[in-house]
Amino acid sequence: MVHDMTNTIDPVFLTEEIRSIEQAAFNLPTPPDLMEKAGKAAADTVREKFNGITIRKILVLAGPGNNGGDAFVAARYLKNWEYDVTVVFCADPNRLPQDAQKARQSWWDSGGEIYPDISKQDHWDLVIDGLFGIGLQPDRPITDQYRDWIDQVNAMPCPVLALDIPSGLSSDTGSVCGAAIMATLTVTFIGLKPGLLTQFGSQYCGKIVVCDLDLDANSVISPHIWAINPKMIQMLLPPPRPANSHKGLFGNVGILGGNTSMIGAAILAGRAALYLGAGRVYVGLLSPAAPAVDMLHPELMLRSADELFDLGAINCLVAGPGMNINETTYTWMEHTINSNTPLVFDADALNHIAFHSELARQLKLRNAPTVLTPHPTEAARLLDMEVTTVQSNRLEAAQKIAELLNCFVVLKGAGTICVFPCGRCFINTSGNPGLSSAGTGDVLAGMIGALIAQGLKPGDAMLLAVYLHGTAADQLLDSNNGPLGMTASEIITSARLLLNNWIYKSLSNP
Repeated sequence: MVHDMTNTIDPVFLTEEIRSIEQAAFNLPTPPDLMEKAGKAAADTVREKFNGITIRKILVLAGPGNNGGDAFVAARYLKNWEYDVTVVFCADPNRLPQDAQKARQSWWDSGGEIYPDISKQDHWDLVIDGLFGIGLQPDRPITDQYRDWIDQVNAMPCPVLALDIPSGLSSDTGSVCGAAIMATLTVTFIGLKPGLLTQFGSQYCGKIVVCDLDLDANSVISPHIWAINPKMIQMLLPPPRPANSHKGLFGNVGILGGNTSMIGAAILAGRAALYLGAGRVYVGLLSPAAPAVDMLHPELMLRSADELFDLGAINCLVAGPGMNINETTYTWMEHTINSNTPLVFDADALNHIAFHSELARQLKLRNAPTVLTPHPTEAARLLDMEVTTVQSNRLEAAQKIAELLNCFVVLKGAGTICVFPCGRCFINTSGNPGLSSAGTGDVLAGMIGALIAQGLKPGDAMLLAVYLHGTAADQLLDSNNGPLGMTASEIITSARLLLNNWIYKSLSNP
């Protein structure tokens, strides 16, 4: 069965887990022909997804493994349906896996031909990428002829359909193994993989459809990773507000930050909390020259840090936006960690934890929940490793932080990773490069704080805010005709509109 990934709550599987699911199928009394099913699903996808495009000539690239076998099967079906199919294959056929050898032979038997290289003279309406699948290792970059083929395909003006995963993309991490196919659409088999969704996944995969090959993966593997998508978000939304409401029902958010020259970061976090429905928002500014009022949003109650902590009735405290690192902020961090208030730590609050092992120890022992929102550089500091190491396996890095500090973790970036202290992982499917601008992280922290203050469980607030934050940027991408110049302030307004629409109208069109 083929389905769009936004219509279900989708588990995400590591390569090792996919192999276990396949092995369980092979051990059945009557094992299914998974390669035949995968190739047929790919061919069906061509007819379904490219139906409005004139497709006559198709180039199929078959690799040296089972991904190549899937490609041979897809080519056979498409040829039988009277498409003009050219198959290119350069590996030793005797070294193909057994099922792939059979698929290759069936292609021959159907009257198909095999060419050793891509013709420089021909032009195609569609390319099917079946070079390398999920078995490709990041430490073995693609070279030589396969590298040349990838470069040629990426220069072609036609759409590209990748089988299981674009060749050259690591299934578990989303790293690029030297070079990778830039797909228009990826039909992935059995279930989603992390590499499709995070790091370079969204850049190389295009639209993703999942074909489960009629396997019940959940009966073999208990998932611990999921994709954050509209179906999941629909279950996390707070209920509509009753008519008999007042501000005291919707929580008090405190923001701690805004040191000298960085007051705007704390104000942005406060405005985000305000726009996402917090009953009251107090902004505790650390700058000695802090303003007494936010003239654009006088609803924000600006305070000194001392006054913020004297309030007492804070339902969630967001610390870090524009904080700076010094002895005074260390004292505030210590006071914050030792409170029983749910916390959201961003920016310099995270750097305090990274630089002071005693704060990290106290944080791990907290009884109240804490959400950490690092970008890759902050994550690298928390883990005492290079940023490139974090980015080479974002999922693993986020899991390590959650385990190390006993916190909820949001590792920001393309395909934001969310991890619960218990180890459950979620990969976000919304967002775009427009979020690569100053202040968007402060906005996300304020959004999470607002949702926690209104009574959502910290994990639910984290997931809803991350998806909403990305979707708000996606809406702006459309209205602005691109990501350039997207601002954090715009994200706040877009997020409010979306959240109201989802709660009071429908999430069917997020």
